[in-house]
Amino acid sequence: MKTKVWTVGESENLSTSYSHITQAAQLLQENEVVAFPTETVYGLGANAFSDDAVQKIFLAKGRPSDNPLIVHIASKDKLNEIVKDIPDYVYKLVDAFWPGPLTFILPKKGELLSTYVTAGLETVGVRMPNHPIALELIKEANVPIAAPSANRSGKPSPTLASHVYHDLNGKISGLVDGGPTGVGVESTVLDCTTTIPTILRPGGITKEQIEFIVGEVKVDKALIEEGHAPKSPGMKYTHYSPNAPVILVEGSEEFLQKQINQFMQQGKKVGLLTTIEGLTKYKADKVITCGSRADLESVAAQLYDVLRKFDEEDVDLIVSESFPQFGVGEAIMNRLLKAAGNHVIVEN
Repeated sequence: MKTKVWTVGESENLSTSYSHITQAAQLLQENEVVAFPTETVYGLGANAFSDDAVQKIFLAKGRPSDNPLIVHIASKDKLNEIVKDIPDYVYKLVDAFWPGPLTFILPKKGELLSTYVTAGLETVGVRMPNHPIALELIKEANVPIAAPSANRSGKPSPTLASHVYHDLNGKISGLVDGGPTGVGVESTVLDCTTTIPTILRPGGITKEQIEFIVGEVKVDKALIEEGHAPKSPGMKYTHYSPNAPVILVEGSEEFLQKQINQFMQQGKKVGLLTTIEGLTKYKADKVITCGSRADLESVAAQLYDVLRKFDEEDVDLIVSESFPQFGVGEAIMNRLLKAAGNHVIVEN
């Protein structure tokens, strides 16, 4: 299979960009899979009504079939066509954050959606992305689009078209290159099947932002439960992992450097994930900075790209500093913990 790549950006004139999006939408209508940018990460999209189309997502990604997908829509009024029993607080959150990186888990409506989208569950995740290319593509395709991240399953999510091309060239029909994404981590997933909403996956919209609109919000601490059918993507299996093992370190600067030194003394080529503040503080075989501790949104935006850069350095081990689990820091730590398989060294 040859993967068609369209470049849609500021350098393209409007008519050319529209033509590219129309061609990509035509493939979606033909039940092919197409990768496209959103404000979070690149998604791998397919017609959410078609079993054949959605199965191609799982095949291209190597994704387990019991891992449900998020459905993307291009207008708020489409929500009622896909789900039912919508609590009043959801409409408040829609008004506040849509389009944007917030996914609602709600009871599915009817049997239109492919069962592969919901992994056999009676609920489905729905969101409206805040990206002009994504919105125009979904609108042109004229069907809801099921779309997980456009990467090989288990690997860091793609925030550049080049990441998608590296992972999926020859495995998907098309790729719309819209430049780098913005938020850098996936959407927040909110279970809205209960009176008090529950965050199943932290992401681009923080707990504090949601609480400001609707009051109390619960957080599901057990994001991975063995033997339990996941209600949301990201609740099962290892994710976001580069080739080398990742270890998180919580403690002082001296403690972090001590851990690095011990691994290097064992003959390991050690990569360090730190921020610009730590660039001159630590020594390792390869140091790559990921944003600033003073601006955690910059860390989130660069996280997956940095994890992929370590693959190019052929390190034996990646040591990462930890981040405060507040605001978007909660999403950053969620992704790092999954990348590390929950391997954390804590200073006593």
